[in-house]
Amino acid sequence: MKIATWNVNSIRARLPRVLEWLEAARPDVALLQEIKTVDEGFPRLEIEELGYNVAVAGQKTYNGVAILSRFPIEDVTAALPGDAGDGQARYLEAVTGSDGLLIRVASIYLPNGNPVDSEKFPYKLRWMERLCDHVRGLLNFEEAFVLGGDYNVAPDDQDIYDPERFADDALCRPETRERFRTLMFLGLTDAYRAFHPGEIGYTYWDYQGGAWQKDFGLRIDHLLLSPQAADLLTASEIDREPRKKEKPSDHTPIWCELKKRGS
Repeated sequence: MKIATWNVNSIRARLPRVLEWLEAARPDVALLQEIKTVDEGFPRLEIEELGYNVAVAGQKTYNGVAILSRFPIEDVTAALPGDAGDGQARYLEAVTGSDGLLIRVASIYLPNGNPVDSEKFPYKLRWMERLCDHVRGLLNFEEAFVLGGDYNVAPDDQDIYDPERFADDALCRPETRERFRTLMFLGLTDAYRAFHPGEIGYTYWDYQGGAWQKDFGLRIDHLLLSPQAADLLTASEIDREPRKKEKPSDHTPIWCELKKRGS
């Protein structure tokens, strides 16, 4: 099972890129972020024509996440638990797969947190704490799950082209990285780092200043796996091709592959 995550930066603006990527890369499950549309505005028909089932947690103009799967989508949770008053569409969880391999997946658009001297940064930190609490609960079920998305976190200096420049950015602040480490120390596996421990690999390049051409990037999109999913992990790569296209998202997909032993 190939599971990919991609911040598309507006599904309507990026629909041609998304459709061609789905046809070329053929992920079994695609976790999308920043779809920037309400549920009714999501291009469900165009994506269903490619053989995908769709679940959406949308929001007008901002945020929004979706799950696309070649398998049935069940047991859908459309918000991160822990704050009933949080109306931002940033979390969507479901179970998908076949009888041979059922996986719980989540599409995550973690808050950016900038500027750090505004309410946005404490909101980011609280959101990360809620995510840690929720993952502790998921781990109790001892099931295979993959939490994919735009985490807006560069976990280490090797994940950013200029650590000094970003030292005080919400993506790299010590408080952010501390909470991300807390999440990982619960027992999760970073799929990309499992195969590329010392390699520089970015998933985001700003539209400004020729960042893509200069490879001034950040690795802020991640696939985090439970121990049961990590046992099935056979590959993980960053797909840079969509970022090369005309009118691309500023992010590019990252994927992992899971296989049952003996299959």
